[in-house]
Amino acid sequence: MRIWELALIAVGLSMDAFAVAVCKGLSTPKVEGKHACIVGLYFGGFQALMPLLGYLLGSRFRVWIESVDHWIAFILLAMIGLNMIRESRGEAEQVDASLSVKAMVPLAVATSIDALAVGISFAFLNVKIVPAVLLIGVITFVLSALGVKLGNVFGMKYKSKAELLGGVVLILMGLKILLEHLGILG
Repeated sequence: MRIWELALIAVGLSMDAFAVAVCKGLSTPKVEGKHACIVGLYFGGFQALMPLLGYLLGSRFRVWIESVDHWIAFILLAMIGLNMIRESRGEAEQVDASLSVKAMVPLAVATSIDALAVGISFAFLNVKIVPAVLLIGVITFVLSALGVKLGNVFGMKYKSKAELLGGVVLILMGLKILLEHLGILG
């Protein structure tokens, strides 16, 4: 998988974290740089950890699933993408301003569950996992930190659009993997 493809997947995966970061920024009266860094570290860290865990899990079962791995990657990415699109049309969730471990860990886990599934598909696609998880973590950190700032300035205006875009990107990447495997795309 090429770097630009991983970057697109990273952006798609980070859209949930970005949306919650926007909510954090909206709920924080005066956002400082440390607020953006804390949110970015939680979301970026978990977004990097989850695909690594998924990769390790998927690697254990790769031998038995290799003949259908492209279908699994497509289905996982499509399901995650469709779920993000569905969420983009729903009501906005309420997020409080707290940056405590008790408040941030559940949010970081919730926004990175889809990255676990992507990590499983990475195992089937023979992705170099260390550079992939670093890229996912860094991109999520940057977009989450930016989301806190944007949320504080612009509010909820772009939250649903970000989730919609992330969902579409993941579906398209899954479709690309499938079409390449089937020989339709070169």
